Amino acid sequence: MPVVATAGHVDHGKSTLVRALTGQDPDRLEEEHRRGLSIELGYCWTALPGVGDVAFVDVPGHERFLSTTLAGLGPVPVAMLVVAADDPWMPQAAEHLAALDAFGVRHGVLVVTRSDLADPAPTLTRARAEVDRTSLARCPAVVVSGRTGEGLDDLRSALARVLAGTPVQPERADVRLWVDRVFTVAGAGTVVTGTLPAGTVRPGDDLALGQEVVRIRGVESLGRSVAVVNGPARVALRLGGRAPAGLARRSVLVTPTAYVEVAELDVRLHGDGPLPERPLLHVGSARVGVRARPLGQRHARLRLDAPLPLRHGDRVVLRDPGSRTLWGADVLDAAPPPIGRRGAARARAMVLDALRPGLTGELDRRGAVRRTVLRRLGVDVSPVPEDAVAVADWLVSGARLATWREALVAVVADAADGLTPEAAARSIGLPDPALLAAVVVAPLTMRAGRLVVEQALPASSAAALAELRRELGDEPFRAPDAQRLAALHLDPPSVARLARRGHLLVLGDGVVLLPGADEAAYAVLSALPQPFTTSQARQALGTSRRVALPLLAHLDRTGRTVRLADDTRRVR
Repeated sequence: MPVVATAGHVDHGKSTLVRALTGQDPDRLEEEHRRGLSIELGYCWTALPGVGDVAFVDVPGHERFLSTTLAGLGPVPVAMLVVAADDPWMPQAAEHLAALDAFGVRHGVLVVTRSDLADPAPTLTRARAEVDRTSLARCPAVVVSGRTGEGLDDLRSALARVLAGTPVQPERADVRLWVDRVFTVAGAGTVVTGTLPAGTVRPGDDLALGQEVVRIRGVESLGRSVAVVNGPARVALRLGGRAPAGLARRSVLVTPTAYVEVAELDVRLHGDGPLPERPLLHVGSARVGVRARPLGQRHARLRLDAPLPLRHGDRVVLRDPGSRTLWGADVLDAAPPPIGRRGAARARAMVLDALRPGLTGELDRRGAVRRTVLRRLGVDVSPVPEDAVAVADWLVSGARLATWREALVAVVADAADGLTPEAAARSIGLPDPALLAAVVVAPLTMRAGRLVVEQALPASSAAALAELRRELGDEPFRAPDAQRLAALHLDPPSVARLARRGHLLVLGDGVVLLPGADEAAYAVLSALPQPFTTSQARQALGTSRRVALPLLAHLDRTGRTVRLADDTRRVR
Protein backbone atom coordinates (compact mmCIF):
# COMPACT_ATOMS: atom_id res chain seq x y z
CA MET A 1 0.00 0.00 0.00
CA PRO A 2 1.69 3.26 -1.10
CA VAL A 3 1.93 6.12 1.40
CA VAL A 4 2.02 9.79 0.34
CA ALA A 5 2.84 12.74 2.61
CA THR A 6 1.71 16.31 2.05
CA ALA A 7 4.03 19.28 2.47
CA GLY A 8 3.61 23.03 2.13
CA HIS A 9 2.95 26.36 3.84
CA VAL A 10 0.17 26.73 6.40
CA ASP A 11 -3.27 27.55 4.93
CA HIS A 12 -2.24 26.60 1.39
CA GLY A 13 -4.98 23.97 1.15
CA LYS A 14 -3.20 20.72 1.99
CA SER A 15 -6.00 19.37 4.17
CA THR A 16 -8.66 20.60 1.72
CA LEU A 17 -6.85 18.78 -1.07
CA VAL A 18 -6.65 15.55 0.94
CA ARG A 19 -10.37 15.82 1.75
CA ALA A 20 -11.15 16.30 -1.94
CA LEU A 21 -9.05 13.27 -2.91
CA THR A 22 -10.22 10.89 -0.21
CA GLY A 23 -13.59 12.15 1.03
CA GLN A 24 -12.18 12.01 4.57
CA ASP A 25 -11.13 14.75 6.98
CA PRO A 26 -7.47 14.49 8.08
CA ASP A 27 -8.00 17.02 10.89
CA ARG A 28 -9.23 14.95 13.84
CA LEU A 29 -8.78 17.41 16.74
CA GLU A 30 -11.42 19.93 17.82
CA GLU A 31 -8.73 22.59 18.10
CA GLU A 32 -7.69 21.97 14.48
CA HIS A 33 -11.23 22.65 13.28
CA ARG A 34 -11.58 25.69 15.57
CA ARG A 35 -8.28 27.26 14.44
CA GLY A 36 -8.51 26.13 10.82
CA LEU A 37 -5.02 24.59 10.73
CA SER A 38 -3.44 21.16 11.20
CA ILE A 39 -1.60 20.61 14.47
CA GLU A 40 -1.07 16.85 14.53
CA LEU A 41 -0.46 14.40 11.71
CA GLY A 42 -3.63 13.46 9.84
CA TYR A 43 -4.33 10.19 8.05
CA CYS A 44 -6.73 9.40 5.20
CA TRP A 45 -6.90 6.96 2.33
CA THR A 46 -8.47 6.33 -1.04
CA ALA A 47 -8.15 4.11 -4.08
CA LEU A 48 -6.37 5.26 -7.25
CA PRO A 49 -6.85 3.64 -10.68
CA GLY A 50 -4.12 1.14 -11.46
CA VAL A 51 -2.59 1.47 -7.98
CA GLY A 52 -5.25 0.44 -5.48
CA ASP A 53 -5.40 1.74 -1.93
CA VAL A 54 -3.20 4.73 -1.12
CA ALA A 55 -2.72 6.25 2.33
CA PHE A 56 -2.06 9.97 2.89
CA VAL A 57 -0.19 11.56 5.79
CA ASP A 58 -1.22 15.21 6.14
CA VAL A 59 1.46 17.20 7.99
CA PRO A 60 1.08 20.58 9.74
CA GLY A 61 2.18 23.61 7.73
CA HIS A 62 2.71 26.05 10.59
CA GLU A 63 6.32 26.83 11.53
CA ARG A 64 5.66 25.98 15.18
CA PHE A 65 5.03 22.36 14.28
CA LEU A 66 8.13 21.66 12.19
CA SER A 67 9.14 18.75 14.44
CA THR A 68 5.75 17.11 13.87
CA THR A 69 6.08 17.79 10.14
CA LEU A 70 9.46 16.05 10.03
CA ALA A 71 7.96 13.07 11.90
CA GLY A 72 5.34 12.77 9.17
CA LEU A 73 7.74 13.19 6.26
CA GLY A 74 10.54 11.01 7.61
CA PRO A 75 9.24 7.47 6.92
CA VAL A 76 7.32 8.33 3.71
CA PRO A 77 8.94 7.82 0.28
CA VAL A 78 6.47 9.91 -1.80
CA ALA A 79 5.30 13.50 -1.26
CA MET A 80 2.89 16.11 -2.59
CA LEU A 81 4.33 19.61 -2.28
CA VAL A 82 1.32 21.93 -2.16
CA VAL A 83 1.54 25.66 -2.96
CA ALA A 84 -1.36 28.10 -3.36
CA ALA A 85 -1.90 30.09 -6.55
CA ASP A 86 -3.19 33.11 -4.60
CA ASP A 87 -0.10 33.44 -2.36
CA PRO A 88 3.57 34.12 -3.09
CA TRP A 89 6.28 31.54 -2.41
CA MET A 90 6.15 31.25 1.38
CA PRO A 91 8.73 30.40 4.08
CA GLN A 92 7.12 27.13 5.17
CA ALA A 93 6.90 25.92 1.58
CA ALA A 94 10.65 26.52 1.33
CA GLU A 95 11.25 24.84 4.69
CA HIS A 96 9.15 21.80 3.83
CA LEU A 97 10.86 21.49 0.45
CA ALA A 98 14.22 21.68 2.25
CA ALA A 99 13.03 18.90 4.56
CA LEU A 100 12.02 16.68 1.63
CA ASP A 101 15.40 17.35 0.03
CA ALA A 102 17.22 16.59 3.30
CA PHE A 103 15.33 13.29 3.62
CA GLY A 104 16.29 12.52 0.01
CA VAL A 105 12.67 12.11 -1.19
CA ARG A 106 12.87 11.60 -4.97
CA HIS A 107 9.28 10.70 -5.83
CA GLY A 108 6.47 13.22 -5.68
CA VAL A 109 4.08 15.66 -7.32
CA LEU A 110 4.14 19.45 -7.25
CA VAL A 111 0.55 20.63 -6.75
CA VAL A 112 -0.59 24.24 -7.30
CA THR A 113 -3.94 24.65 -5.51
CA ARG A 114 -6.66 27.34 -5.51
CA SER A 115 -6.49 27.70 -9.27
CA ASP A 116 -10.03 29.11 -9.06
CA LEU A 117 -8.79 32.10 -7.03
CA ALA A 118 -5.77 33.28 -9.06
CA ASP A 119 -3.77 32.61 -12.19
CA PRO A 120 -1.64 29.55 -11.26
CA ALA A 121 1.07 30.16 -13.91
CA PRO A 122 3.35 32.54 -11.90
CA THR A 123 3.17 30.30 -8.84
CA LEU A 124 3.89 27.20 -10.89
CA THR A 125 6.90 28.86 -12.54
CA ARG A 126 8.40 29.93 -9.19
CA ALA A 127 7.66 26.61 -7.48
CA ARG A 128 9.09 24.64 -10.38
CA ALA A 129 12.34 26.63 -10.19
CA GLU A 130 12.60 25.92 -6.46
CA VAL A 131 11.75 22.21 -6.75
CA ASP A 132 14.22 21.59 -9.56
CA ARG A 133 17.10 22.49 -7.23
CA THR A 134 16.21 19.57 -4.92
CA SER A 135 15.88 15.79 -4.89
CA LEU A 136 12.36 16.24 -6.37
CA ALA A 137 13.72 17.81 -9.56
CA ARG A 138 11.63 17.12 -12.66
CA CYS A 139 8.72 15.69 -10.68
CA PRO A 140 5.31 16.12 -12.41
CA ALA A 141 3.30 19.25 -11.67
CA VAL A 142 -0.49 19.58 -11.54
CA VAL A 143 -2.83 22.58 -11.15
CA VAL A 144 -5.99 21.92 -9.13
CA SER A 145 -8.80 23.49 -7.17
CA GLY A 146 -9.75 21.61 -4.06
CA ARG A 147 -12.99 23.63 -3.84
CA THR A 148 -14.30 23.07 -7.40
CA GLY A 149 -12.58 19.74 -8.09
CA GLU A 150 -10.88 21.03 -11.25
CA GLY A 151 -7.67 19.11 -11.97
CA LEU A 152 -8.27 16.37 -9.37
CA ASP A 153 -8.43 13.67 -12.04
CA ASP A 154 -5.10 14.92 -13.41
CA LEU A 155 -3.67 14.77 -9.90
CA ARG A 156 -4.91 11.21 -9.40
CA SER A 157 -3.31 10.19 -12.69
CA ALA A 158 -0.03 11.92 -11.83
CA LEU A 159 0.07 10.25 -8.41
CA ALA A 160 -0.67 6.86 -9.96
CA ARG A 161 2.23 7.28 -12.42
CA VAL A 162 4.63 8.34 -9.67
CA LEU A 163 3.57 5.53 -7.33
CA ALA A 164 3.92 2.95 -10.10
CA GLY A 165 7.53 4.05 -10.53
CA THR A 166 8.59 3.79 -6.89
CA PRO A 167 10.80 0.83 -5.87
CA VAL A 168 9.00 -2.24 -4.53
CA GLN A 169 10.01 -3.04 -0.97
CA PRO A 170 10.84 -6.67 -0.09
CA GLU A 171 8.23 -8.42 2.04
CA ARG A 172 10.95 -10.31 3.92
CA ALA A 173 12.69 -7.11 5.02
CA ASP A 174 13.20 -6.56 8.74
CA VAL A 175 10.45 -4.50 10.37
CA ARG A 176 11.20 -0.99 11.66
CA LEU A 177 7.96 0.76 12.57
CA TRP A 178 8.26 4.45 13.49
CA VAL A 179 5.48 5.14 16.00
CA ASP A 180 3.58 8.43 15.64
CA ARG A 181 0.61 7.77 17.94
CA VAL A 182 0.06 5.70 21.09
CA PHE A 183 -3.36 5.42 22.72
CA THR A 184 -5.53 3.00 24.69
CA VAL A 185 -8.76 1.44 23.49
CA ALA A 186 -11.13 -0.18 25.97
CA GLY A 187 -11.04 -3.93 25.52
CA ALA A 188 -8.09 -3.78 23.12
CA GLY A 189 -5.35 -2.28 25.29
CA THR A 190 -2.50 -0.24 23.85
CA VAL A 191 -2.63 0.67 20.15
CA VAL A 192 0.21 2.21 18.16
CA THR A 193 0.07 3.70 14.68
CA GLY A 194 2.87 4.46 12.29
CA THR A 195 4.23 4.24 8.78
CA LEU A 196 5.77 0.85 7.99
CA PRO A 197 8.45 1.49 5.30
CA ALA A 198 9.11 -2.18 4.52
CA GLY A 199 8.65 -5.69 5.85
CA THR A 200 5.55 -7.54 6.99
CA VAL A 201 3.47 -7.45 10.18
CA ARG A 202 0.76 -9.89 11.23
CA PRO A 203 -0.98 -10.87 14.47
CA GLY A 204 1.25 -13.09 16.58
CA ASP A 205 4.51 -11.49 15.45
CA ASP A 206 6.96 -10.24 18.07
CA LEU A 207 8.49 -6.77 17.90
CA ALA A 208 11.10 -5.21 20.18
CA LEU A 209 11.39 -1.83 21.85
CA GLY A 210 15.02 -1.80 22.92
CA GLN A 211 15.44 -4.99 24.94
CA GLU A 212 11.71 -5.47 25.62
CA VAL A 213 9.65 -7.71 23.35
CA VAL A 214 5.96 -7.18 22.71
CA ARG A 215 3.53 -9.36 20.74
CA ILE A 216 1.15 -8.00 18.10
CA ARG A 217 -2.42 -8.95 19.06
CA GLY A 218 -4.11 -7.44 16.04
CA VAL A 219 -3.39 -5.40 12.90
CA GLU A 220 -5.49 -2.71 11.25
CA SER A 221 -4.88 -0.87 8.00
CA LEU A 222 -7.13 1.71 6.37
CA GLY A 223 -9.64 1.25 9.17
CA ARG A 224 -10.00 -2.53 8.70
CA SER A 225 -8.68 -5.51 10.64
CA VAL A 226 -6.34 -7.50 8.42
CA ALA A 227 -4.38 -10.74 8.65
CA VAL A 228 -1.16 -9.35 7.15
CA VAL A 229 0.26 -6.01 5.94
CA ASN A 230 3.31 -5.49 3.74
CA GLY A 231 5.21 -2.21 3.74
CA PRO A 232 5.08 0.50 2.76
CA ALA A 233 1.80 0.98 4.59
CA ARG A 234 -0.01 2.86 7.31
CA VAL A 235 -0.75 0.43 10.14
CA ALA A 236 -2.30 0.32 13.57
CA LEU A 237 -1.04 -2.43 15.86
CA ARG A 238 -3.01 -3.65 18.85
CA LEU A 239 -0.53 -4.68 21.56
CA GLY A 240 -2.92 -5.64 24.36
CA GLY A 241 -2.35 -4.76 27.98
CA ARG A 242 1.36 -5.66 28.23
CA ALA A 243 2.99 -2.94 26.12
CA PRO A 244 6.45 -1.77 27.27
CA ALA A 245 6.36 1.07 29.78
CA GLY A 246 8.59 3.28 27.63
CA LEU A 247 6.41 3.03 24.51
CA ALA A 248 5.47 6.52 23.28
CA ARG A 249 5.27 8.67 20.20
CA ARG A 250 8.71 8.75 18.50
CA SER A 251 9.43 5.18 19.68
CA VAL A 252 10.44 2.58 17.13
CA LEU A 253 9.40 -1.08 17.10
CA VAL A 254 11.70 -3.50 15.26
CA THR A 255 12.17 -7.16 14.45
CA PRO A 256 13.89 -8.63 17.55
CA THR A 257 17.69 -9.00 17.24
CA ALA A 258 17.64 -7.62 13.66
CA TYR A 259 19.03 -4.15 14.46
CA VAL A 260 21.90 -2.63 16.41
CA GLU A 261 20.98 0.02 18.97
CA VAL A 262 23.30 2.76 17.71
CA ALA A 263 24.61 5.50 19.99
CA GLU A 264 27.45 6.73 17.74
CA LEU A 265 27.71 6.94 13.96
CA ASP A 266 29.61 8.57 11.12
CA VAL A 267 27.64 10.40 8.42
CA ARG A 268 28.13 12.19 5.12
CA LEU A 269 26.49 15.64 5.18
CA HIS A 270 24.32 17.27 2.51
CA GLY A 271 23.72 20.96 3.09
CA ASP A 272 25.36 24.33 3.51
CA GLY A 273 27.08 25.93 6.46
CA PRO A 274 28.83 24.51 9.52
CA LEU A 275 26.97 21.96 11.61
CA PRO A 276 26.20 23.19 15.17
CA GLU A 277 27.61 21.26 18.11
CA ARG A 278 24.16 20.25 19.40
CA PRO A 279 21.73 19.68 16.51
CA LEU A 280 18.60 17.55 16.64
CA LEU A 281 18.48 14.34 14.62
CA HIS A 282 15.23 13.33 12.91
CA VAL A 283 14.64 9.88 11.41
CA GLY A 284 11.27 8.25 10.88
CA SER A 285 9.07 9.73 13.58
CA ALA A 286 11.98 9.83 16.07
CA ARG A 287 13.84 12.90 17.28
CA VAL A 288 16.94 12.85 19.49
CA GLY A 289 19.61 15.32 20.49
CA VAL A 290 23.15 14.67 19.33
CA ARG A 291 26.67 15.93 19.85
CA ALA A 292 28.30 16.56 16.50
CA ARG A 293 32.04 16.43 15.80
CA PRO A 294 33.06 17.57 12.31
CA LEU A 295 35.27 15.20 10.32
CA GLY A 296 36.54 17.41 7.54
CA GLN A 297 34.07 19.43 5.45
CA ARG A 298 31.63 16.71 4.40
CA HIS A 299 31.47 14.27 7.31
CA ALA A 300 30.68 14.23 11.02
CA ARG A 301 30.74 11.89 14.02
CA LEU A 302 27.39 11.99 15.82
CA ARG A 303 26.90 10.87 19.42
CA LEU A 304 23.22 10.34 20.16
CA ASP A 305 21.60 11.24 23.47
CA ALA A 306 19.48 8.08 23.12
CA PRO A 307 20.26 5.06 20.92
CA LEU A 308 18.30 4.35 17.74
CA PRO A 309 18.11 1.27 15.48
CA LEU A 310 20.03 2.69 12.51
CA ARG A 311 21.72 1.00 9.58
CA HIS A 312 24.28 1.82 6.94
CA GLY A 313 22.63 3.71 4.11
CA ASP A 314 19.88 5.28 6.26
CA ARG A 315 19.12 8.92 5.56
CA VAL A 316 18.61 11.12 8.63
CA VAL A 317 17.99 14.84 8.96
CA LEU A 318 19.90 17.17 11.27
CA ARG A 319 18.23 20.39 12.40
CA ASP A 320 19.67 23.45 14.08
CA PRO A 321 16.95 24.36 16.63
CA GLY A 322 18.14 27.96 16.60
CA SER A 323 18.42 28.82 12.90
CA ARG A 324 16.08 25.99 11.75
CA THR A 325 18.67 25.05 9.11
CA LEU A 326 18.41 21.46 7.87
CA TRP A 327 21.09 19.03 6.68
CA GLY A 328 20.60 15.64 5.13
CA ALA A 329 22.99 13.00 6.43
CA ASP A 330 23.71 9.53 5.03
CA VAL A 331 24.74 6.95 7.63
CA LEU A 332 28.09 5.57 6.47
CA ASP A 333 29.14 3.68 9.60
CA ALA A 334 26.79 2.77 12.44
CA ALA A 335 29.60 0.98 14.32
CA PRO A 336 32.55 3.36 13.91
CA PRO A 337 35.98 2.98 15.55
CA PRO A 338 36.93 5.36 18.37
CA ILE A 339 38.76 8.56 17.46
CA GLY A 340 40.68 10.59 20.01
CA ARG A 341 44.28 11.39 19.22
CA ARG A 342 45.38 14.55 17.43
CA GLY A 343 44.81 14.31 13.68
CA ALA A 344 42.50 11.31 14.00
CA ALA A 345 39.45 13.26 12.80
CA ARG A 346 41.19 14.23 9.56
CA ALA A 347 42.38 10.65 9.02
CA ARG A 348 38.86 9.36 9.63
CA ALA A 349 37.46 11.85 7.09
CA MET A 350 39.87 10.47 4.48
CA VAL A 351 38.67 6.93 5.23
CA LEU A 352 35.03 8.00 4.87
CA ASP A 353 35.80 9.83 1.63
CA ALA A 354 37.21 6.64 0.13
CA LEU A 355 34.54 4.40 1.60
CA ARG A 356 33.07 1.75 -0.70
CA PRO A 357 29.53 0.65 0.19
CA GLY A 358 28.65 -3.01 0.52
CA LEU A 359 30.40 -6.10 1.83
CA THR A 360 33.74 -5.54 0.08
CA GLY A 361 34.05 -2.06 1.55
CA GLU A 362 33.11 -3.29 5.03
CA LEU A 363 35.80 -5.99 4.90
CA ASP A 364 38.38 -3.55 3.55
CA ARG A 365 38.01 -1.28 6.58
CA ARG A 366 37.15 -3.80 9.31
CA GLY A 367 39.38 -6.70 8.29
CA ALA A 368 37.38 -9.22 10.29
CA VAL A 369 33.72 -8.95 11.29
CA ARG A 370 30.87 -11.24 12.25
CA ARG A 371 28.22 -11.81 9.61
CA THR A 372 25.47 -11.37 12.19
CA VAL A 373 26.81 -7.89 12.99
CA LEU A 374 26.87 -6.90 9.31
CA ARG A 375 23.31 -8.14 8.79
CA ARG A 376 22.11 -6.04 11.73
CA LEU A 377 23.87 -3.05 10.19
CA GLY A 378 21.98 -3.63 6.94
CA VAL A 379 24.89 -5.05 4.91
CA ASP A 380 24.22 -7.92 2.48
CA VAL A 381 26.70 -10.67 3.41
CA SER A 382 26.59 -12.62 0.17
CA PRO A 383 28.35 -13.44 -2.00
CA VAL A 384 31.61 -13.58 -0.08
CA PRO A 385 34.41 -11.76 -1.99
CA GLU A 386 36.91 -14.07 -3.68
CA ASP A 387 39.87 -13.05 -1.51
CA ALA A 388 37.89 -13.26 1.75
CA VAL A 389 37.49 -16.29 4.02
CA ALA A 390 34.38 -17.38 5.91
CA VAL A 391 34.96 -19.12 9.25
CA ALA A 392 31.79 -19.94 11.18
CA ASP A 393 30.11 -16.53 11.74
CA TRP A 394 33.25 -14.60 10.77
CA LEU A 395 34.26 -13.01 7.49
CA VAL A 396 37.96 -12.11 7.11
CA SER A 397 39.44 -10.05 4.30
CA GLY A 398 42.37 -11.40 2.33
CA ALA A 399 44.55 -8.50 3.47
CA ARG A 400 43.82 -9.10 7.18
CA LEU A 401 44.40 -12.83 6.78
CA ALA A 402 47.81 -12.18 5.20
CA THR A 403 48.74 -9.82 8.05
CA TRP A 404 47.77 -12.38 10.67
CA ARG A 405 49.70 -15.15 8.90
CA GLU A 406 52.87 -13.06 8.68
CA ALA A 407 52.61 -12.12 12.35
CA LEU A 408 51.95 -15.71 13.42
CA VAL A 409 55.00 -17.08 11.59
CA ALA A 410 57.15 -14.47 13.35
CA VAL A 411 55.89 -15.16 16.88
CA VAL A 412 55.99 -18.95 16.47
CA ALA A 413 59.52 -18.83 15.06
CA ASP A 414 60.62 -16.82 18.11
CA ALA A 415 59.14 -19.37 20.54
CA ALA A 416 61.73 -22.02 21.40
CA ASP A 417 59.15 -24.77 21.89
CA GLY A 418 56.45 -23.48 19.59
CA LEU A 419 53.11 -22.19 20.87
CA THR A 420 49.84 -23.74 21.94
CA PRO A 421 46.90 -22.75 19.73
CA GLU A 422 45.45 -20.61 22.51
CA ALA A 423 48.72 -18.72 23.03
CA ALA A 424 49.16 -18.30 19.28
CA ALA A 425 45.67 -16.78 18.90
CA ARG A 426 46.32 -14.35 21.76
CA SER A 427 49.75 -13.37 20.47
CA ILE A 428 48.41 -11.99 17.17
CA GLY A 429 45.19 -10.55 18.59
CA LEU A 430 42.63 -12.84 16.95
CA PRO A 431 39.12 -11.78 18.02
CA ASP A 432 38.08 -15.46 18.17
CA PRO A 433 40.37 -18.50 18.59
CA ALA A 434 38.23 -20.32 16.00
CA LEU A 435 39.87 -18.13 13.34
CA LEU A 436 43.28 -19.72 13.96
CA ALA A 437 42.48 -22.64 11.65
CA ALA A 438 42.28 -20.24 8.70
CA VAL A 439 45.55 -18.54 9.67
CA VAL A 440 47.71 -21.66 10.00
CA VAL A 441 49.30 -22.44 6.63
CA ALA A 442 52.80 -23.51 5.58
CA PRO A 443 55.42 -23.08 6.94
CA LEU A 444 53.35 -23.43 10.13
CA THR A 445 52.29 -26.89 11.26
CA MET A 446 50.89 -28.53 14.38
CA ARG A 447 53.14 -31.01 16.16
CA ALA A 448 52.38 -32.60 19.50
CA GLY A 449 49.68 -30.05 20.21
CA ARG A 450 51.91 -27.03 19.49
CA LEU A 451 52.33 -24.76 16.50
CA VAL A 452 55.83 -24.84 15.05
CA VAL A 453 57.49 -23.47 11.95
CA GLU A 454 58.20 -26.27 9.51
CA GLN A 455 61.76 -25.81 8.26
CA ALA A 456 63.98 -28.05 6.14
CA LEU A 457 66.13 -30.33 8.30
CA PRO A 458 69.85 -30.97 7.79
CA ALA A 459 70.43 -34.17 5.86
CA SER A 460 71.92 -35.94 8.89
CA SER A 461 68.95 -35.08 11.11
CA ALA A 462 66.45 -36.07 8.41
CA ALA A 463 68.19 -39.43 8.01
CA ALA A 464 68.25 -40.03 11.77
CA LEU A 465 64.55 -39.23 12.06
CA ALA A 466 63.72 -41.57 9.21
CA GLU A 467 65.63 -44.39 10.94
CA LEU A 468 63.91 -43.69 14.28
CA ARG A 469 60.48 -43.76 12.63
CA ARG A 470 61.35 -47.13 11.08
CA GLU A 471 62.53 -48.59 14.40
CA LEU A 472 59.61 -47.26 16.43
CA GLY A 473 56.96 -48.06 13.85
CA ASP A 474 55.97 -51.44 15.31
CA GLU A 475 57.11 -50.80 18.89
CA PRO A 476 56.38 -47.10 19.55
CA PHE A 477 57.42 -47.29 23.23
CA ARG A 478 60.85 -48.97 22.79
CA ALA A 479 62.83 -45.78 23.17
CA PRO A 480 66.42 -45.92 21.88
CA ASP A 481 69.10 -45.83 24.59
CA ALA A 482 71.96 -43.34 24.72
CA GLN A 483 74.26 -45.59 22.72
CA ARG A 484 71.73 -45.90 19.89
CA LEU A 485 71.11 -42.14 19.84
CA ALA A 486 74.85 -41.55 19.58
CA ALA A 487 75.06 -44.01 16.71
CA LEU A 488 72.38 -41.97 14.92
CA HIS A 489 74.43 -38.78 15.56
CA LEU A 490 71.64 -37.42 17.76
CA ASP A 491 73.52 -35.67 20.56
CA PRO A 492 71.56 -33.79 23.26
CA PRO A 493 71.62 -30.39 21.41
CA SER A 494 70.34 -32.05 18.23
CA VAL A 495 67.60 -33.86 20.16
CA ALA A 496 66.56 -30.57 21.81
CA ARG A 497 66.36 -28.76 18.45
CA LEU A 498 64.27 -31.52 16.92
CA ALA A 499 61.97 -31.55 19.95
CA ARG A 500 61.43 -27.76 19.74
CA ARG A 501 60.40 -28.16 16.12
CA GLY A 502 57.96 -30.93 17.03
CA HIS A 503 59.84 -33.85 15.47
CA LEU A 504 60.58 -35.66 18.76
CA LEU A 505 58.91 -36.13 22.13
CA VAL A 506 61.52 -35.89 24.92
CA LEU A 507 60.34 -37.28 28.26
CA GLY A 508 63.53 -36.64 30.25
CA ASP A 509 66.23 -39.00 31.50
CA GLY A 510 67.34 -39.45 27.89
CA VAL A 511 64.05 -41.05 26.86
CA VAL A 512 63.07 -40.01 23.32
CA LEU A 513 59.91 -41.07 21.45
CA LEU A 514 58.05 -39.88 18.39
CA PRO A 515 55.37 -37.15 18.65
CA GLY A 516 51.97 -38.63 19.50
CA ALA A 517 53.42 -41.52 21.50
CA ASP A 518 51.89 -40.08 24.67
CA GLU A 519 48.40 -40.08 23.09
CA ALA A 520 48.94 -43.65 21.93
CA ALA A 521 50.02 -44.65 25.45
CA TYR A 522 46.92 -43.00 26.92
CA ALA A 523 44.72 -45.08 24.60
CA VAL A 524 46.47 -48.30 25.66
CA LEU A 525 46.22 -47.49 29.37
CA SER A 526 42.56 -46.56 29.06
CA ALA A 527 41.82 -50.16 28.08
CA LEU A 528 43.37 -51.56 31.31
CA PRO A 529 41.33 -52.35 34.43
CA GLN A 530 41.48 -49.26 36.60
CA PRO A 531 43.55 -48.48 38.62
CA PHE A 532 46.71 -50.12 37.29
CA THR A 533 50.27 -50.58 38.57
CA THR A 534 53.47 -49.42 36.93
CA SER A 535 54.29 -53.02 36.07
CA GLN A 536 50.88 -53.52 34.40
CA ALA A 537 51.41 -50.33 32.42
CA ARG A 538 54.93 -51.39 31.35
CA GLN A 539 53.71 -54.75 30.15
CA ALA A 540 50.72 -53.28 28.28
CA LEU A 541 53.00 -50.77 26.54
CA GLY A 542 55.60 -53.39 25.72
CA THR A 543 58.49 -51.34 27.04
CA SER A 544 61.06 -51.18 29.81
CA ARG A 545 60.86 -49.58 33.23
CA ARG A 546 63.38 -46.99 31.98
CA VAL A 547 60.75 -45.73 29.51
CA ALA A 548 57.56 -46.48 31.44
CA LEU A 549 58.41 -44.32 34.48
CA PRO A 550 59.10 -41.01 32.64
CA LEU A 551 56.20 -41.71 30.25
CA LEU A 552 53.78 -42.17 33.16
CA ALA A 553 55.17 -39.05 34.84
CA HIS A 554 54.56 -37.13 31.60
CA LEU A 555 50.96 -38.37 31.47
CA ASP A 556 50.53 -37.28 35.10
CA ARG A 557 51.86 -33.78 34.33
CA THR A 558 49.62 -33.35 31.30
CA GLY A 559 46.53 -34.40 33.24
CA ARG A 560 45.79 -37.64 31.43
CA THR A 561 46.56 -39.95 34.37
CA VAL A 562 46.28 -39.59 38.13
CA ARG A 563 48.79 -41.11 40.54
CA LEU A 564 47.02 -42.51 43.61
CA ALA A 565 48.24 -42.79 47.20
CA ASP A 566 49.11 -46.49 46.84
CA ASP A 567 51.34 -45.68 43.81
CA THR A 568 48.79 -47.06 41.33
CA ARG A 569 47.30 -44.87 38.60
CA ARG A 570 44.04 -44.36 36.76
CA VAL A 571 43.29 -42.48 33.58
CA ARG A 572 41.16 -39.37 33.72
